[in-house]
This record gives sequence, structure tokens and C-alpha cells, in this order.
Amino acid sequence: MKFRFLSLIKNPNGRAAEALTALTANGGDINKGQSFWTSVKKQFKKNKLAVFSFRFILFMAFVAVFADFLANEKPLIAKYEGSIYFPVLKSYAVDLGMAEWPSDFQNIDWKQLEYDWSLFPPIPYLPKNLDENNIHSVSPLGDQNVKSRRWRHWLGTDELGHDILSAMIHGTRIALLVGIVSMSIASLIGIMLGSMAGYFGDEKLKMSRGRLIMNIIFFIFAMFYAFGSRGYVMKDAMDESMGSFLLEMFISIAIFFIVMWIGNLIARLLKFIPFFGKKISIPVDIIVSRIIEIMLSVPTLFLIISIVAIVKKPSLFIVMGIIGLTSWTTIARFIRAELLRVRSLEYIEAAHALGYSEFRTIFRHAIPNALSPVLIAIAFGIASAILTESTLSFLGIGVPAETLTWGSLLSAARQSPTAWWLAIFPGFAIFITVTLYNLVGEGLTDALDPRLRK
Repeated sequence: MKFRFLSLIKNPNGRAAEALTALTANGGDINKGQSFWTSVKKQFKKNKLAVFSFRFILFMAFVAVFADFLANEKPLIAKYEGSIYFPVLKSYAVDLGMAEWPSDFQNIDWKQLEYDWSLFPPIPYLPKNLDENNIHSVSPLGDQNVKSRRWRHWLGTDELGHDILSAMIHGTRIALLVGIVSMSIASLIGIMLGSMAGYFGDEKLKMSRGRLIMNIIFFIFAMFYAFGSRGYVMKDAMDESMGSFLLEMFISIAIFFIVMWIGNLIARLLKFIPFFGKKISIPVDIIVSRIIEIMLSVPTLFLIISIVAIVKKPSLFIVMGIIGLTSWTTIARFIRAELLRVRSLEYIEAAHALGYSEFRTIFRHAIPNALSPVLIAIAFGIASAILTESTLSFLGIGVPAETLTWGSLLSAARQSPTAWWLAIFPGFAIFITVTLYNLVGEGLTDALDPRLRK
């Protein structure tokens, strides 16, 4: 097979592209009858516990996505004064800044309106709702002061009268959102830095002095004009609505790339000057490795607590960003090690022989075939991020006080030692979620182990 592959590369009739495609599809390892990922999927299904964990995570994702339809003070659909409304769906448009509530529906108690007819969610409470008739931690097994069984607090209430079941449902959204978003940030940083370190090493990446100097200088300008000077604008947009924040974030990213583009445009002009046009090797591997060592030498939890503590206004987005910015080192180390192996394989040589650019070779062929260990790191990383967020919420750091999470419910249990439900339900949810992601990670570890494949 290797002889035929090398002959295809030497053959100028264009069939080398077919060989490259075949090898890339199988991660550089030709298996008769099935691709690499088909083999991984088949091996993963053999681990029944991992498959069950993955399916349960999908169920939790369903609960997180449809939390507003499962637990909400607003009706799903209602007919009021002859008109039909969808208040839950309307609230999404209002939160995104795309609509406003009519005057009749502003600052009202949705349960007290006299509807022609209405359909409420299974749990007719939001986590922020206060039931003044069931304060001081009402037990789920005790008597409750409610109008009917329909309005019962099935998991009890806390000291202020918040419904615990509603908080648990919406807490699922927060937990999964923190885990997925923070690890997405960590994956983006880790894959980019790790792949550059592994693929280019210390000698392969060459850059002109002018381009290097301009990129460093304009990177500082780009960060200042895109994020530093617009900090208050983004903060106000975050307070206004999610849609406004996403728009301002997009504008900041656009400003960043425009400033960097200007810097590279100037670098093109400088290349005609001999001193600035001379190319030098960039020791990417050494730089990235030293950064990783510095990050690993600092206790992550204490670093996160220190950063969050100096933030004036707590925000869940800030917590997710900080966790992501401090959790990329494991991913970077894994993909760096894989790229050190992958960069010398035949299909990378074929890409070079076909004249592909380094950019295309890295992102189309090298990185996709080096993501196997990264998937394992991401699975374990999501569990770690959820545990970190729960720890911060338990300590009352970083997360807004009005946001009820699993960690904040555990913290409330300290004030009411007899309210066992405040400790058991969120504690069990944290334990189950972290365990599920760890089991999925172990299943991926076994599925990606070539020694277990038959």
C-alpha cells in the first residue's frame, strides 16, 4: 500500500489527490471496510455505561433547551380578551431586544390575569419567583399553603420561597451552558496554539521582521480599540439584552480583524526594506510550551477566584470566559503531541507535494486527524467546568446573587441545616452530571484506543 501511495505522488496524472483523500478520510490509517470514525463509533457502542451516559446527557440537554417551557410563570399559550398570545415565546424576542411587551403585560402577575383560557407549563414557577405563602424552607413532603395540587412545590422551597424544582430545571441550563461555552473557548485557544506548536515546531514557521513587528504592535492596538475602549458599550449591551450584547461582540471582533489587517497591509510595504523584509524563524513550540508551563504553575481555582473577585458586576458570561481562558492547556498539550506525530505522515507529505498552502494543510488535513484525544479532554473538561462553576456559586463569587444555580442552592443549605432537600437535590445533580461526563470521557478513551479495536 505504501509503495502504491508513493507511486501515486510521483505520478503527475493527478491521482495523488485521490490517495490524499483516501488517507485523510481514515486519519492516515487505511482500514478495509470501515473508516476511522465508524470504527470509533462501533467501539464506543460496546461500552453500555458510556452509551447510557451519553443518552442521559442528551436528555439533560433537552431539559436545558426547553427549561422555559417546563418551568415558567407565564402560560405557554393563552387567550386573553379575545386575542391569543404565546407569552413564553414572546419573552425570547423581548430578551433579544427584538420586541417589547404590550402595556397590559408589563409588571403584572401572570397567574392573576383572568384568561379566557390558558395552558401553563408543568412547573408554574420561575426560579426568581417568591412564594410569600411558602417561605422559610417548606419541605416537599410537608404541608404547603397552595391553592391546589397544581401549584404545589414538588421539591420544596428555600428560605425566601423560591421553587426548588424550577431552580433545578433552569440550573441544568446554566450548568450545561457553562460547561459547553467555557470548553468551546478553551478548545478554540488550545487547538490553535497547540496545533501551531506541534506542526511548526521551532524552525518551520518563518516570518519577515516587518510582519512580526507589525503584528505585535497592531495586536495591542486591536485589543485596545476592539475590547478595551468598548468595554462600557459591551457592558451596557449585556445589561440591555442578549441580542444587543451579541451585536456589540460581533462589532468588536470585526474591529479586531480590521486593525490586524491594516497591520499586515503595512507589513507588506515594509518587506521592500531589506532589514524588515528578512525572514526569521519563530520558535512557536518553545513560546507555547512556556505559556502552558506558566498556566499550569498557577492554581486554576485560585486564579479564577482572584479574577472574578475584582469584577465590579458579577456575570455568568464572565465566569464562562474565565474558565475557558484558564482551561485550554490540556487541550493544547494533547493536540501538540498529536501534530508532532501527524506532521510526518504520508498524507501531509502528499499535501505538500500537491502544492497546498500550510494553512490548508493544517486546517483541512492535520488538525481533523489529530482531534481524537482532544474529544476526550473536552468531555472531562466540561465536567471540570461544571464543578468549578458550582464551587464559585457555592462560595457566592462571580455569579449574580439573583441567579439560582446548583451551587447557590447548596450554599443556601448552610443557612437552613434542617432543609435536607436544599443539599440533596442539587448535590445529587452535580454528582450525576460530573459522573456522566467522566463516563463518556472514559468511553471515548477506550473507543479511541487502537489496541482495543478488532
